[in-house]
Amino acid sequence: MILTDLDKKLFTLHTKNITYQMKVDEYGFLLHTYYGERIDDEDMSKFIQYLWRGFSGHPYEMNGRFDWSLDTLPQEYSTYGSGDYRSPSLHVINTDGSSDCDLRYNGYEIIDGKPGIKGLPATYGSSDEVQTLKVELLDKISGIGVDLYYSVFEEKDIITRSAVIKNGGKGRVWLERAMSMCVDYNIVPDFDIVTFYGRQLGEKFVERTSLRHGKTVMDSLRGSSSSQQTPFFILCDKSTGETQGNCYAFCLVYSGSFMTEVEKDQGDQVRVNMGIQPESFRWELNAGDEFCTPEVIMSFSREGFGQLSRNYHNIIHHNLTRGKYHLSRRPILINNWEATYFNFTEEKLLKIAEDASKLGIEMMVMDDGWFGKRDDATSGLGDWFVNTKKLPSGLTKFCQKINDMGMKFGLWFEPEMISEDSDLFRAHPDWVLRTAGRDGMLGRCQFVIDMSRGDVVDYLYNSISSVLSSANIEYFKWDANRQIANAWTALLPAERQGEVMHRYVLGLYDLLERLTSSFPNILFETCSGGGNRFDAGMLYYAPQTWASDNSDAFARLFIQYGTSFMFPVSTMGAHVSVSPNEQVGRITPLKTRGVVAMAGTFGYELDTNLMTDEEKEIVKEQVETYKKYYDLINYGDYYRLSDPYKTDRYVAWMFLSEDKSKALVNYVQVRAYSNAPAIYVRLQGLKENSTYVVNGAEYSGKSLMTCGIPVSSMMGDMVSLQIEVNEK
Repeated sequence: MILTDLDKKLFTLHTKNITYQMKVDEYGFLLHTYYGERIDDEDMSKFIQYLWRGFSGHPYEMNGRFDWSLDTLPQEYSTYGSGDYRSPSLHVINTDGSSDCDLRYNGYEIIDGKPGIKGLPATYGSSDEVQTLKVELLDKISGIGVDLYYSVFEEKDIITRSAVIKNGGKGRVWLERAMSMCVDYNIVPDFDIVTFYGRQLGEKFVERTSLRHGKTVMDSLRGSSSSQQTPFFILCDKSTGETQGNCYAFCLVYSGSFMTEVEKDQGDQVRVNMGIQPESFRWELNAGDEFCTPEVIMSFSREGFGQLSRNYHNIIHHNLTRGKYHLSRRPILINNWEATYFNFTEEKLLKIAEDASKLGIEMMVMDDGWFGKRDDATSGLGDWFVNTKKLPSGLTKFCQKINDMGMKFGLWFEPEMISEDSDLFRAHPDWVLRTAGRDGMLGRCQFVIDMSRGDVVDYLYNSISSVLSSANIEYFKWDANRQIANAWTALLPAERQGEVMHRYVLGLYDLLERLTSSFPNILFETCSGGGNRFDAGMLYYAPQTWASDNSDAFARLFIQYGTSFMFPVSTMGAHVSVSPNEQVGRITPLKTRGVVAMAGTFGYELDTNLMTDEEKEIVKEQVETYKKYYDLINYGDYYRLSDPYKTDRYVAWMFLSEDKSKALVNYVQVRAYSNAPAIYVRLQGLKENSTYVVNGAEYSGKSLMTCGIPVSSMMGDMVSLQIEVNEK
């Protein structure tokens, strides 16, 4: 709901449980007044304090008013050169070389529904579920304008933000910094900040610290959202936990270099800026041009992290992911990568598929090595034609053989990369991202192809489409196994090279849009050396992402726990792999590997031909279990029942049906102790006054949430249980 009070120049956005408010002051500045728990029918600008903070400047027209300064006032979109010495949202270099930008209110519009963002992924929604406020700001001297978009998903407790920057002047200007949004908290508790850091093979670890004075920056300069930092974070009260406390989260819908900057200033106010990383960005904006920033998805919860996460799961599942598979059942697959790596033959893959089909597995995915001259990581990327030495029958007939077994067929691609030893590189060395006159930097023996170029995107679309049209391919694994360096293109002049990193992302999105539109029946999964680009931007094009190249079940307990704060289970690629695990050497029971992988899009990453008859029976049971609980796991509400960082004894999580009548509790005993105390796993989200049946015993919903399910210690480390809970 969007309310306007034109007499007070007040804009109030309401969801079920959230209020967001802003006001145009007497001088035309758009000030932020409130964001948090819903408050009806109140002008919150009375809480803004006008204080003198020592030598902070103010606009000329307020000469003598020392208590008024943009350096101390909460704003909706801050600018460099305005007398505000905090981090700006916008930094423009004007035609005359100055950086002045004096944005004042210039009008508003209320839009039913959710406008898209040109060239960028964004949430979507119909006019009966979302309403959008556009507020126009303008610098009348330079002609620079900023349109701020606020979309309100009332029932989902979500507000999205983005900005469009326009050059309404007569000359060329340059954007040095163009953030997607700014939020200024002027009424601030002593915030903690929760971030999600990591590394390749160890993504989205959770870190919680007190917010200090100065700037706290989480960013990526790698050309991708990265394994190292995540474009998602939480601000929360000190007392906030899983089921109680105030918390705010921000999620950037973008897959390139990004920056989140949280600044606690001299007056203990907190400013949040989020958007494209400015260090690798400079954009030329000619007269009449506009620049669209990526979207930020914002939410608030007064019921702790759990409800905050479910808000994000809901909006991502229903209003961000798209296509045939975003709400329909996805097949259980087996991927040959860890089974064979590059060393496979057609016969070997057919044997794996034949064995897997007998176990109920529904799709065979052929990974890296099927194309060009590709026997190892040193060659072949960019040559998207079939390697007939490995597949003598050709792709069409090989796919048919898989289909004849009753299985679907999928294929691995790495569209953004090019090998020096490839026909494509020999024909187009200019298609590589590297500075003219330099050799360039290699990563994993490969270059990054220049997707800021339209001719490169056209080539990739045509060559990949030819492969996809040649056989009944129903799954596309999109990989990207290095990060960007030497971001230079031959198609732009020197003064515009700062556009390359963002133009690369726009080219990536263009190719994804064209392929997913042309092949709507294919299930796309993105991957980037694991979770290097597991972000909301990619989920707009592909409804699932490979969470990590680390498939060890113990490591996945942490990786999937951190990922669950922002992304639903239906988006997390998770497979059962071999034991001892090939990343860490850990030995884990097959049953537990299955339970952990069932907290994601379920599949296998091993050679079924090497399994014992007993192991095959366990796989059959796992496949049937996942099919039985598919809707509950993928569409139910997700609850974290433990924090793996606070105990080494167990990790538990739960899926609950929408009507709260059925739940599945997954429990992993991480470490066994002799003569250990009993563990009581407290459930969440049940109906207090209903009776539930658990392992044949009856409990009230309230007792299961207050006392919990008793779980006795079991023999061995990394052993597991799955417990069904049914309303009587």
